[in-house]
Formats: sequence, C-alpha cells, structure tokens
Amino acid sequence: MSVLSRIQSPADLRRLSSAELITLADDVRQFLIETCSQTGGHIGAGLGVVELTIALHVAFDTPTDQLVWDVGHQGYPHKVLTGRRDQMHTLRQEGGISGFLKRTESEYDTFGAGHAATSISAAYGMAVGRDLRGEKSKVVAIIGDGSLGSGLAYEALNNAGHTDRDFVVVLNDNEMSIAPNVGAMHKYLTQVQRNPIYNRLRSAIGEWTDQHNTGLLKDAATIVRRWEESVKAFLTPGVLFEELGFRYFGPIDGHDIPQLVETFKAVRAFNGPRLVHVITQKGKGFPAGEHPAGEKWHALPPGHDPATGKATKASTANPAYTAVFGKGLAELMEERPEVVTLTAAMPSGTGTTIVAKQHPTRFFDVGIAEGHAVTFAAGLATRGIKPVAAIYSTFLQRGYDSIVHDVAIQSLPVVFAMDRAGLVGEDGETHMGLYDIAYMLAVPGMTVTAPKDGREMLALLRAGVEHTTGPFCLRYPRDAAPDAVPAMKEIAATPYATWERLREGKEVAILAVGTMVGQSMAAAETLAAEGLDVTVVNCRYMKPYDEAMLAQLVATHRALVVVEEGTVVNGFGAMMARVVSALDASVRVESLGVPDKIIYAASRARQLAQCGIDAAGIAARVRALLESGAGVAG
Repeated sequence: MSVLSRIQSPADLRRLSSAELITLADDVRQFLIETCSQTGGHIGAGLGVVELTIALHVAFDTPTDQLVWDVGHQGYPHKVLTGRRDQMHTLRQEGGISGFLKRTESEYDTFGAGHAATSISAAYGMAVGRDLRGEKSKVVAIIGDGSLGSGLAYEALNNAGHTDRDFVVVLNDNEMSIAPNVGAMHKYLTQVQRNPIYNRLRSAIGEWTDQHNTGLLKDAATIVRRWEESVKAFLTPGVLFEELGFRYFGPIDGHDIPQLVETFKAVRAFNGPRLVHVITQKGKGFPAGEHPAGEKWHALPPGHDPATGKATKASTANPAYTAVFGKGLAELMEERPEVVTLTAAMPSGTGTTIVAKQHPTRFFDVGIAEGHAVTFAAGLATRGIKPVAAIYSTFLQRGYDSIVHDVAIQSLPVVFAMDRAGLVGEDGETHMGLYDIAYMLAVPGMTVTAPKDGREMLALLRAGVEHTTGPFCLRYPRDAAPDAVPAMKEIAATPYATWERLREGKEVAILAVGTMVGQSMAAAETLAAEGLDVTVVNCRYMKPYDEAMLAQLVATHRALVVVEEGTVVNGFGAMMARVVSALDASVRVESLGVPDKIIYAASRARQLAQCGIDAAGIAARVRALLESGAGVAG
C-alpha cells in the first residue's frame, strides 16, 4: 500500500514520520504525472511544490489555519492531499474538479485563484478579518517569484509589512512563471542562489559549527551562526523584505521536507509579518517539464505519455489561431521595422515565441504586469513605434485603466491582440475571455474587430498596424483556425469599418461576430434545407461598424439576430439594438451570446451548445423568431 493511499486529509500527514513524508512526496508526484497525462492540466507548477505543500499542511493546522495559494497552478498537490485524490481523474472536465482553487469545492480552498499575484492581498484581508473577529488562526500566502513581478503583490507587501499583524508569506522561488522570469526582481532573487561569497561562507560556517557544537566551543558556534545570519542579510534578498517590514527566513531548499517542516513550525510560533523564501524546481520529477523546458510543459493537453510528455495520438487539426498569429506577426515585422511586440509573461501562450527568436531586439516580455505592458506600449507609441500587445483577453482586464487613461485618451495607435477571447473550454471560469467586446466597445476611439478565420485575423492585424489615429484591437479564440493560412505577404489589410455579406436572404439577417460566422453559416444551411432563407453577415468590424451595409439590412429585413461569443450584457448585440432602434424602431434585434452567469469548465463545443451559440442553437433561435412572425415582412 502506497503512503498516498493512506491520506484522506492533512490530519493524516501529521501522523507520518519524516521518511514516510519523503515517500509520500514521490507518490504524489507520480500520481500527478499519471493523472495529468490523461486529463491534461497545469502540471509544472504543481510538481515543483509537492514537498512544500506537504510541509505546510504538516506544520500548520489546516483548515483552521488558512493557506492562500497564488494563481492556482500550484494547487494540484494541495487538492490531492485535501480529500480530492479520488476525483482528480475528473480534473478540468464538466462537473469535475476545477483546474484552479475554488472556495465552493473544498474548505481547504480558502480563496479562489486563477490569475497571478492575488494571494498576498487576499491573505492580508483574511488576517485582518481574523483579528477583527478575535480569532487565533494563522494565515499563509504562497506566491511564486513570477507573480512577485506584478504590481499587486508589491501593493500588498507595502500595506502588510509595516503592521504588527500575524501574517506569513511563502515565496516559492523557481525562476519560472510560465516562461522563465524576467526583470530586476528575478535577478535580485537569483543572486542568492548564485552568490559565490555567500555560498562558500555558508558551507564553511556549516562545517565549523557542526564540528564545534558541543563542549567549550558551543557558545562560539552560536555566535558564528548569528554572524552567518548577518552575512546572509547583507548578501541575500532578505534585505529588501526586511525593509518592507517582513522578518525574513531563508533561502530554504523547497524539496527538503524535514527542513521545511522545522522552519514552518518555528515561523508559526512567531508573530508579525514574516516571509519564508524557498527554492524549488518547477516540473520536478517530470523530465519533459523541468526547467528550462518548463514553459513548453507548463500545462499538458489530455492524452500524453506520462514518461516523456509526448502525445499518444498525433493531432490532425489545423494550427491554432495562436500559432497562426505568431507566425504572421513575425512575418509582418520583417516588412515593417517600426513594429514591436509585447507580452506579459506569455510568449508561448500568445504564440510570440517565434517573434522573440526572429526579432529579439523588438520583442519585450514585461513579466506578469499587464497594466505596465499597456502603458509601456503607450510610451513606445509616442515615439513613432508601433506596438502590438499580445495578451490574453482575461488578463488584459487587469490593464483596463491603462487602456483608457494612457492609450485611448491620448489617441495612441497601440494594437491589442487578445488571445483566448470567448469560451476557453477546460481552462474554466477564471480564464474566460467573455468581456473584451463589452469593455473595448466602451473605450472612446477604440477600433474593435474579430476575424472569422485565420486569414482574416492576419488581415485585421495588418489593418491594425496600418491604423494611425487611435488604438485597435482584435480578438481570436482558443481554437484551431478553420482554414489554411497563406504567408503574411499574400494577405492584404481588411478594408476599415467594413462588413462582409456571405449569404443573401430576405427574412432575417444574422449579424455574426468572429467565430460565430462559421456557426451562423452552418445554421443558415440547416434553415435553408427547411425552406427558411436568411442573410448572414460577417461583422468583422464592430466599432466602427459598416454604416452603409447596416442601413441596407435594416431597410430589407424585419429582424436582425446578432451572434457573438461574448457576454450579451453591453456587448455588440446591445450596441446594435440601440443603433437599429434609431434607424427604424420597427426592426426587431435579437442578441445571442453568453448569458449573464459564470461559465464552468467543459469542452469548448459543449460550452457553445450550453450558451445556445453553436449552429444548432442559432438555427433554433432564428426558427423560433420566424415562427413568431417577427421576421416576416409586413
């Protein structure tokens, strides 16, 4: 019987010997590799914190003591050890275990986590709430060094440090977020691992004190240890955290369970803000996922060999929009030397790794700092540079103030390429890109676009780079492109503020946005077979829209159905309803999109069906509209 099979809750961990805890770490790591190879999932970060997770649950009295994990990628071992081992085969599936931390899933998930750098702020709020209620539990935030590059983390450290609150931060330092970390903080943290003076001193001091820890020289050994602490404070990142008001402990080997448990038990006994710095290896135990290959294997899709990480079945799908975008952008940058690319710690996720390789001096990874990325792009634009900011739709929400204040108000020509727009399948609710249409339509002077396929995505990218009078955005999905895409040099810019009429009908016009064009065309074919003739329009420019074509549609149709893969609240459909009402109040406008509720993990196809925006759902809505008589000309 494996040690893991005996664990039903963290209470069981506290009854194990040190040797059993070490064996347990091996069991957990192997279990995660085997599970994620079947289900898919963010495996790299979890493998790196197996020992850290075990030690935290041993040293702290969870769930009374509160562990607040950052991002959630680190949370897989935590899930396994908190009663969810037998449900892990449902990871990231409809009705199954979430790929992130989720308060409704377990009392051990104290705060939902999907985006980076929230843990310290949330944990500090929980610590203050505990004190206001007169409770005595401990609160621990666990944050990766990649997340420490986010401004939110510094705001929290600054606020929490100069208080007397009982509050612990654990810094998981693995030199990686998704990609290798960048920036000054990364260099600062790395110096402790590579500082030859400190490492030689520590080795020499350790040998001497081990030899003289008894007898007459015992007191001298104690003094030498204290002197070592002073040297460490001078030569390591502890200085920064001490100045911020945190008592600093570390750096500690994040894979040494006995040392971790001993340290955490000692830290638990103290009060006031304290920070424990642990060094871990992302992807540990999975050769394909270890640094420096960790970016590629940050997450696994389903169906991979657990030993090698290689797919067990070759994909026959077209390249993803993400890959098409990256290749096309790199080719466009060959033509236009003023174009540069920015991303926020996501070169592989946004397909821009190829840009970094081909144009290294014009590629900027700013780390997990979306607000900075936007304002940095604005600064570039003032100097005649053309920045393309490639950021996930859901992450760009964190830079919204900068979009308005720093880009739009100054009418700066920044291009926002929003990957993962729309429904994102198994990544679940924390990563849904459902709000970018609504939030970008609200920005004055913003051009808002969505392509129907990969070729049109690159055509809109070229149009965005050629646009000079304000910001420009394009959105594209987490999906395979439906077409073969030629080289960028063969693709002309999509004419500005134009729509494309793809099918002519006379009863109802479907105004389709982006991915919904293909679904709407399929729905129209189904309806045509029933004798119902509908128009389908590709509304690739949502703002500004094609005024001439819309006027023609309003004049010749009694109902318009707007279909978008985004929230119906304040989306393109809502905008069209207002515009059409002003043109002809008798024309009915129906909005189809994602309803005003949280959408949970499932396959992308299943999510489209649940929201009624797959081909069958669109056909059913149009059919019902026609049966009601709303689409019949009077």
